Amino acid sequence: MMTAATPDPSSTGPTAPEDTALTESGLAATGQGRVLLIACGALAREILDLKKRNRWDHMDLTCLPAILHNSPEKITDAVRAAVGKHHNDYSRIFVVYADCGTGGLLQSACDELGVEMVAGPHCYAFFEGIDAFAAQDEFTAFYLTDFLVRQFDAFVWKPLGLDRHPELLPMYFGHYEKLVYQSQIDDPKLVDLARSHAERMGLTFEHRPTGYGDLETTLTGWASKSQA
Repeated sequence: MMTAATPDPSSTGPTAPEDTALTESGLAATGQGRVLLIACGALAREILDLKKRNRWDHMDLTCLPAILHNSPEKITDAVRAAVGKHHNDYSRIFVVYADCGTGGLLQSACDELGVEMVAGPHCYAFFEGIDAFAAQDEFTAFYLTDFLVRQFDAFVWKPLGLDRHPELLPMYFGHYEKLVYQSQIDDPKLVDLARSHAERMGLTFEHRPTGYGDLETTLTGWASKSQA
């Protein structure tokens, strides 16, 4: 089993991007790199950690609002607009999204734009490893990552109206049996928080340390390719 990455102070400490801002506004591009990563805001901390640890100074990062995942039909146009905005400023652009509920539309757009994206259906698959995730065949599991554990109310509880109508809980989650927390870093407080979310939902709890999985593998390949 993959082990969770050790937290890096630059991406998880006081100077880390603020979760609410990443959810609602994303992250503007900064730096003077030759390569741009256009990513989901839910992946900002992980990417910044990998950038620092691997000294990928030639790669800049910009993030779209993470809350787009609650409206996946908007992701493709948002990525297309971001590529159009930045394409004159960078020699290469990579898109740090998987399909993420776009039904193949994002892959088609990336092919058209001549940019690469992360393989797989969603971040749960690439954090665990696409093949390993597919082998689990867990249709009754509800997944959370580090970011979603921290932003559970913003992404799940409030958008579904459960803060106002808790009686709707069985309608939304009655077919689920367990909550799987895929942790990217080793943080006991996040484990406890994820367990409390499972209790609120009436689900059994499973903690599955994944580290950065195929996200790290993909970014490493892109970094090497863009340095050649």
